Amino acid sequence: MLSYLALGDSYTIGELVDGPQNFPNQLVTLLQNKGLAISQPHIIATTGWTTDELNAAIQQQNITPTYSFVTLLIGVNNQYRGRDLPNYITEFTHLLQQAIHFAAGNTQHVFVLSIPDWGATPFARDKDGDKIASEIDDFNNAAQSISLGANCHFLNITDSTRLNANDPAFLATDGLHPSAKEYEIWATRLAPFVIKAIS
Repeated sequence: MLSYLALGDSYTIGELVDGPQNFPNQLVTLLQNKGLAISQPHIIATTGWTTDELNAAIQQQNITPTYSFVTLLIGVNNQYRGRDLPNYITEFTHLLQQAIHFAAGNTQHVFVLSIPDWGATPFARDKDGDKIASEIDDFNNAAQSISLGANCHFLNITDSTRLNANDPAFLATDGLHPSAKEYEIWATRLAPFVIKAIS
C-alpha cells in the first residue's frame, strides 16, 4: 500500500472546496484509477501558513513514518506578507530536506509544485498585479533551482492559475482560491510524474 504526505498551505488543504476535491485527494483518486493501491493522503496544511509556520506544524506533529512520496507547495504567504527572498530560500531549503527525509531519502519521490499567482485573481484587482507576479516568479525560480539541485521534481502550475484567473469555474467563491476544477488540472499534471517515479 502506497502512502502520501502532502505539505503546504491553503492550496494544499483546498480552502473553500470539499476535502475530496483538493489536489492531494484528486491525485490519489487518479492513481487509484490507474490501479495503484494507495491510502488517503496525510495532509499537513492550513490556510495562511508561511514556510516557518509549516515547519513548526511538522515539528509539533512529530512525524516518524516515511512515505512513498511527498508533495510540497509553500511560499505564497511569505510573498503576501512581504517577506524577502533570502528568507524564503533558507526556509524552503529546510522544508525540502525534511520532505526528502519523509520520502525515506528518495529525492525522486519528492514533488514540489510552484506557487500560484493570486495577484491575477479578482480578489487582487486593486493590487499591483505586475509586482505580485514578479515576486512570485522570483520565489518560484528559487524553489525550482533548489528542488532540481536536490534531484527532486518541480511542477509548474502557476501558468494555469494565471490562464484561468478570471474564469469563475476555476475559482472558489472568494475569487481568490482555486476551485475543484483548477485542482483537477494540478492533479492531472502531477499524476504521470508520480506514477513514473514510484513504478
